[in-house]
Amino acid sequence: MPTTFLTKEGYQKLQEELDYLRTVKREEVANRLHEAMEGGELIENAEYEAAKNEQAFVEGRIQELEIILASAHLIDESQSSPDVVQVGDTVTIQEEGGEPEVYTIVGAAEANPREGKISNESPIGKAILNHRVGDVVTVEAPAGSYKVTIKKIE
Repeated sequence: MPTTFLTKEGYQKLQEELDYLRTVKREEVANRLHEAMEGGELIENAEYEAAKNEQAFVEGRIQELEIILASAHLIDESQSSPDVVQVGDTVTIQEEGGEPEVYTIVGAAEANPREGKISNESPIGKAILNHRVGDVVTVEAPAGSYKVTIKKIE
């Protein structure tokens, strides 16, 4: 089972989602299924099919979250070195001729590029890990490679 890196905040968010799915959502879906079954013929009952699909999704997500949380490695931000990029760090990078961009390196389970949280497994994340301020690194992206300079590590 691969290790999943999570911040304390990310761990808490996933735990809350798991608790919600186990308690509230499971019951909602069970009620929908029960009501749809009482509606008569199950073969052509669209509501029953939709409820079954939702139940499968909820149960799949519960399993996924259980695996992620069981294999979680919490990032200890107090152990972070300001000298070298590590998971949990906030890093400012700049592509040649571009504007500086700020990203927080997190595990894949809590990555959210819109919030500036990128995975340690993403092309940028992989490229800048274990590098220092001033290093110019090559990012191997699907659209081609490019270089970025590490400006700041927090």
